[in-house]
Amino acid sequence: MPMFVYEGRTSQGDVRKGEMEAANQAAVMTKLREMRIKPTSVKKKGGLDLNADINIPLPAFLQPSVKEKDLVVFTRQFATMIDSGLPLVQCLEIQANNVENPTFQKQLTEIKETVEGGATFADALKKFPKTFDSLYVNLVAAGEVGGILDTILNRLAAYIEKNSKLKRQVKGAMIYPIAILGVMAIIMWVIMRFVVPTFEKMFSEVGAELPVPTQILITLSDVVVNYGLYMFIAIGALVFATRKVLETETGRRIWDSALLKMPIFGDLLRKVAVARFCRTLGTMISSGVPILDALEICSRSAGNYVVEDAIMKTRDSISEGRTIAEPLAESGVFPGMVCQMINVGEATGALDTMLNKIADFYDDEVEVAVAGITSLIEPFIIVFLGVVVGGLVVALYLPIFGMAGAVTG
Repeated sequence: MPMFVYEGRTSQGDVRKGEMEAANQAAVMTKLREMRIKPTSVKKKGGLDLNADINIPLPAFLQPSVKEKDLVVFTRQFATMIDSGLPLVQCLEIQANNVENPTFQKQLTEIKETVEGGATFADALKKFPKTFDSLYVNLVAAGEVGGILDTILNRLAAYIEKNSKLKRQVKGAMIYPIAILGVMAIIMWVIMRFVVPTFEKMFSEVGAELPVPTQILITLSDVVVNYGLYMFIAIGALVFATRKVLETETGRRIWDSALLKMPIFGDLLRKVAVARFCRTLGTMISSGVPILDALEICSRSAGNYVVEDAIMKTRDSISEGRTIAEPLAESGVFPGMVCQMINVGEATGALDTMLNKIADFYDDEVEVAVAGITSLIEPFIIVFLGVVVGGLVVALYLPIFGMAGAVTG
């Protein structure tokens, strides 16, 4: 077995250093706690351990990411184990040994070792902000302080599930038209690049006079054939430049403001923002997180600068003694009905319940809106495809009809 060098403190504050042979770092920490020494540093002694497994870590971009589904399953199972009375470290060890995602497994193992080193569960989660966001960490911290960690974890799992469902609904509304238009663009490029030049060669050999629609189509085809590479480069440069602009705060603010003003989709995104805000704030308030901290976390998870600014202004107003409903109404981002219901919730002392009811209502509104958008876009896409394909066919066959008429005449 490998040898470890440790350093720790006794309950009296005395520093203890030494070496210990053990199977792994966790075993050393467990042994030190049995000796009533709080470990501050445990490292493997220098030199190669020939019996140890050699693991070559994959580059970060090749490692699988932790999905929301993985997080939901972990949170549900963890809550059940905590509720059953299992110790926190044992729960983490069981979870780390049973998850299939290697990235998540590595994270849970490190979290377990950090907790064994004396840190709180919430502090250990902070090491992986991409997996456990500030909402998750703060709710876990509130659960640890209040002794209701299992209840908090169940609320978190329910929140993540509903938030994930909301994202899927929005993506479903966006992906359908984008996929159709993308396939159509590829088909158009194939026609312009290979089909139209064949007809052009045939028309030039016959020497027939071409109608205007056919001339326009052939001109477009020549542009695609001769300048196609430059077009792809220009499109790529435009996409790259747009992404760079959106990475700046000014560019993102302009983009987020434009999104909320879009016809049809703007209203959908506003409903999504309201549902997410109410769900997040309601979950945090019911879990005992202070209102100012909860609003700050809500603003960071808003996903839109306009909504984030409105929430932060509300937070500043509350710190000055105002209610939540008043500054939310003044922002113009949140619908009047939402502000009135929040006002009622504040007056009756049931703000968390009211917020969750609003979130449920807007979840249903988003579902209805997505179904409406899909049914509205579908006929437009069909008509658009019909016009484009029909126009191509007519433009290509008009000269043939003319030549056939001339021969018949």
